[in-house]
Amino acid sequence: MKNYFVLLFCMFAFSLHVYSDDYVPQVIPALQQWECSNGKLKLPERGRIVIDPSAAGRLADAAAILSDDMDEMFGMKYEIVEGKAGKGDILLSLGDKDAAYGTESYRMRIENNVAITASDPKGAFWGTRTLLQMLYNQPDGLRKGEALDYPSYGRRGFMLDVARKFFSMDYLRQYVKIMSFYKMNVLQVHLNDNGSVEFFDNDWDKTYAAFRLECESFPGLTAKDGSYTKDEFRDFQKMALRYGIEIVPEIDVPAHSLAFTHYNPRLAADKKEYGMDHLDLYKKEVYEFLDTLFAEYAGGEDPVFVGPYVHIGTDEYNLKEAEQFRYFTNYYLDYIKKLGKTPIIWGSLKKMKGTTPVDVKDCYVNAWNYHWLDVEMALNEGYKVMNMCDVYLYIVPSVNYYHDFLDTKMLYEEWEPEWMNRGNKVAAGNKNFLGAMFAEWNDRVGNGITQQDVHYRTFPALQVMSDKLWRGTNVKNVPFAEFDALCKRMPEAPGVNLLAKVKGNVNVTPADSVLTLDGSNMISTDVAEIGYPYGVEFEICPDEKQAIGGVLFKGPHSVFVSNWNNTGKFAFSRDGYEFVFHNYKLPAGQWTKVRVEGDYKGTSLYIGGKLVERLEGRVREVYNYVQKTKNWIWYQETLIFPLQTIGDGLLGFKGKIRNVTAGHR
Repeated sequence: MKNYFVLLFCMFAFSLHVYSDDYVPQVIPALQQWECSNGKLKLPERGRIVIDPSAAGRLADAAAILSDDMDEMFGMKYEIVEGKAGKGDILLSLGDKDAAYGTESYRMRIENNVAITASDPKGAFWGTRTLLQMLYNQPDGLRKGEALDYPSYGRRGFMLDVARKFFSMDYLRQYVKIMSFYKMNVLQVHLNDNGSVEFFDNDWDKTYAAFRLECESFPGLTAKDGSYTKDEFRDFQKMALRYGIEIVPEIDVPAHSLAFTHYNPRLAADKKEYGMDHLDLYKKEVYEFLDTLFAEYAGGEDPVFVGPYVHIGTDEYNLKEAEQFRYFTNYYLDYIKKLGKTPIIWGSLKKMKGTTPVDVKDCYVNAWNYHWLDVEMALNEGYKVMNMCDVYLYIVPSVNYYHDFLDTKMLYEEWEPEWMNRGNKVAAGNKNFLGAMFAEWNDRVGNGITQQDVHYRTFPALQVMSDKLWRGTNVKNVPFAEFDALCKRMPEAPGVNLLAKVKGNVNVTPADSVLTLDGSNMISTDVAEIGYPYGVEFEICPDEKQAIGGVLFKGPHSVFVSNWNNTGKFAFSRDGYEFVFHNYKLPAGQWTKVRVEGDYKGTSLYIGGKLVERLEGRVREVYNYVQKTKNWIWYQETLIFPLQTIGDGLLGFKGKIRNVTAGHR
C-alpha cells in the first residue's frame, strides 16, 4: 500500500510538468506526461536504430518495423544494430523502471539521441508509433524532453462486419497498420451474418448470407463472393501481433446464422416465426455442426484462430427461448474453454432471463446495448467487460438508425468509456472493466457502399476513440477544434492512403500534351486515385469507331469507362457495383471538356462547365411483414476516382485525351 501511494505522488508530481511549457508534442493519442527541455534534436537522414543487446531478440520486430516506416514516411534510411547508442541514434531497450504502469507503457527521452525504454516489447513498439508521429509533426526537429506514456484502458478496439460486406485481406492488413499507428489494440472480425429478409422479397432462401472462412469440414459453406483461406487468415493474425493488435475472430451463433442454414436447412429452427437465420437450439445436429466448426478453427496444434480469444456471438435470439438460449450459451462457453481459448460473447442475458445457469467465469463480454446487458450488470455478474454501446459507438452506413458517422465532438468532450447511456456510468477503476470498442455494421446488403466509403466513416471515429481510451479526457488541455484539426492533418499510417489524399492541384498529364490511345496501350501516372471531396477534369476526343466500354481511367479500387454498352455514356465500377451517367452521350470525333466531382454522398458529371447529372439519392422502399413497417435502403453512388493508369492494355479507350488534372475541393 505504501508503494501505491508513492506511485500516485510521483504521477502527480510529474504531471505538474506536463503542460508547463508552451509546446507539447502533437500526437494521437495524446501523451500522458511530458516534460520539456531546451533545444531540438534533428535526426539525420541516415542513421541507426540501436537495440540494447540484452533485449535484441525481443525488440527485433519493433526495430524492423520502425526502420521500414521511417523509410516509407520520410525517406530516412536507418540500419539496425546492437550495442550502445551514440549521438543521433534511436535506442530501444527494456527495463523495469516503469513496470508499475503496465506492459504497454514506455518512456521516451529526447536529448542528443532518442531513447525508448519499456518493461515489455509492447510498450517499446507503442513508443515507436509516437516517435513517427512526432517526426511527422515536427519536421524541423524534435523538441527535447521526456515522456512517460501509458494507456488508461487495456482494450481499445474496433469491430468490422466483413460478413455482409466483404473486405479484402489487403484492406484488413492496412487496417492493422492504421489501428497500430493510433495505439488501438483489438480488431474484432465479424465473419458470418446475413441481410434482412424484407429486402429480399421476404424470402429467406433469397436473403443474402455469408461465411468468410475456408472450410474443410463442410465443403460449400464458404462464401463464393469473397473469403479468406485458412493460411492467409493465420498469417494476417500473426502480422497483426507484430503490430500490437489482437485479432478477435467472431462466428456469430445461434442467431444471424443464415449462412449455416442455407448450407443445411435442417439446422434452422423448426418454429418458422423465429426466422431461418435462427439455429434450432434443441437439435443435436446443430451442436454437432457447431462443435465441428469451432474445432476446425480453434482446435489443434496450429489453430486457424491464432490468438487466445474466440467470439461466439450469442445475441438477438428470440426471447421465447430464453432458457434454452442460456443452455446453448453455457454449452459453448464451456466448449471454447476446452479448446484452450477464452470465449467472448455479446451481452444478452439481461433480456434472456431464466434459471438455467451460465458460468461466465473468465468470459469476456461486449456490452452492446443497455437493455440487453449493461456494463454495471455485466460487472456484477462477473464478466470481463468491454463497452460497445450501440447508442454511441455503432456505425451503420446510410441508414435512418444508429450513426452514419460517430459524433466525434460529443465523444471527445463528454463521453467516457464507462458510459452506456447518459446517467448509466459505472464507477471508474473496476479491474474487470477492460475498455471500449466501436463497431461498423453493414446491415444494408447491396447498398453500394465501398471499402473506402466505410473507412471514410471509421477513420475519424478511430482517432477520437484512440485518444479517449489511451489518454482519457483531455479537452481542458486540447479543445476539440484543435484536436479535430490535428486529426485532419495526420496520416492514416505509414504507407497507407485509403482516403486517397493528394497534395494540392495535380497535373496528372503534362499541360496541353495530347495522349493518343489505341485500345491496347496505357499511360501510368504518379497519382493512384483521389478521394473525397475532389474534382477531376480532362478533355477527350474519342475515335469515330469507339471502343465499347473502353477503359479510360483505372486505379487500385475502381475503373472509369466511356461508351458503356456502346451507348456513348460514361460509367464506373468499384467493389462489384456499376453505375452509369445516363443523361449524357459523348460525341465521337470532337473534343469535349469533362469534369467529375465526387464526395461521400455521390458523384457529379459536368460537361463544358455545366452539371448534366448527379448520382445521389436513389432509395428503395420495402415492407417488413414481421414488424409490419416500411424499411428503406439508400444507395451509395460514390466514386474515389481512379488515376493510376489512363487507358488499358486489353480493353482500353480509343481516341485522344489531354489536360488531365485533379485536386481536392
